[in-house]
Amino acid sequence: MSASTTLPPFHLAFPVHDLAAARAFYGDLLGCPEGRSSDQWVDFNFHGHQIVAHLSPDECGSTQTSSVDEHNVPVRHFGAVLEMSVWQALAKKLQDAGTKFVIEPYVRFKGEAGEQATMFFLDPSGNALEFKSFKDLDSLFAK
Repeated sequence: MSASTTLPPFHLAFPVHDLAAARAFYGDLLGCPEGRSSDQWVDFNFHGHQIVAHLSPDECGSTQTSSVDEHNVPVRHFGAVLEMSVWQALAKKLQDAGTKFVIEPYVRFKGEAGEQATMFFLDPSGNALEFKSFKDLDSLFAK
């Protein structure tokens, strides 16, 4: 399956310490429409995929990192691959909102197969997110 093929939506469930904070972050800041919810969880439409914030304060946060391109990348993270203009607009929105980045927006693997813009930041519960954009989406899985 190539990167340009339509993919079925994935589902990801993750812990949060506070549902109101999750709604503000994923709904208001990231612009993810809210779906179903209860007093224990909230569904969000994450760029066409279903993510579910589950109230589970004891499971929040992760500290393990791995060295990638001279940066300490959070091992446990999720995100989306966006069109470059969408990625740039999100980076600006996050910067304007005063987001503290784990890894500031930048381009890695410049001039190589898989050249990509990337940024890492944490949600209010310590879950790491990475948003990226490829110079050429067909190089998503290039070696």
